[in-house]
Amino acid sequence: MVSNDQGSKKSFLRGFPSLAAFIASDVDKSTLIFNRFDRLAARNLLYMQEELAELQAELEVFDVEDSQDTESKKAGRNLNEFKKKSPRRVELLREIRDKMKEYREALLAESHIAALPHPDKRTFKAFRGELFKWDRDFDRSLCIIGGRSKLLYDNSEELVTLRASEQQDKLSLFVEDYLGYFFREDPKNDTIKLYHASYVSGRSIATFVSYFSTLLAIALLVGAILVLYNVESPNQKLGFIALFTVLFAASVGLLTNARRAEVYGATAAYAAVLVVFVSGNIGGAMAS
Repeated sequence: MVSNDQGSKKSFLRGFPSLAAFIASDVDKSTLIFNRFDRLAARNLLYMQEELAELQAELEVFDVEDSQDTESKKAGRNLNEFKKKSPRRVELLREIRDKMKEYREALLAESHIAALPHPDKRTFKAFRGELFKWDRDFDRSLCIIGGRSKLLYDNSEELVTLRASEQQDKLSLFVEDYLGYFFREDPKNDTIKLYHASYVSGRSIATFVSYFSTLLAIALLVGAILVLYNVESPNQKLGFIALFTVLFAASVGLLTNARRAEVYGATAAYAAVLVVFVSGNIGGAMAS
């Protein structure tokens, strides 16, 4: 670790140390970005699959041998008889068990990895900003890590993040894109010096979005009731019902990740409340 002149801030040795410090300092863990090695993983599974296929073929050869006469057929019904035929059979069974366990564990592990999300564009851009630094000697940006690792972060589609962002709804993304400045947060390790990135707190955005969504829902419901209570013309009431219903549907459809059926259901329930309020003459009864 190398100290700099800015108070307690420190810059780590450029390379794997500085990149690891950057990843570890993220309070939301969104920078846990690594290459998935899809092609290599697929090839490994194919090789393991081929090895199992060879073992299966060898086992089937023994089955053909055991079907030749009545005495040999005992091996098909009794495991001990099967094992007595040759030492290779015992060894083959052991290999099948070991390879089958290894293969299925690899399949399950790959299924979990395949479900991991890609890093979002904003996080990937910040990550690349820390990965490529300006080099005065070469007068251009160079990757801080060498070897073949420097090629592993070229394509975001080949990468995964170990922890997906907690907030994926449209309103949260909008706040993060355009109001992220107000939700900046110091990294967990406040001794690290960041050059190309700043942290936006996902938890703070989630809290803000929760409050904003609650207030918006209250405003659309209470505001509609107050307006309809003070309007006497039936045609105007119908017009305001239509207006508030459109606003409610737009807020649910544009600010959340609600599916189409959920948008329809929520809008229908909201419109039903307003219609019941008007048709039940609740406003007139309260006024009298």
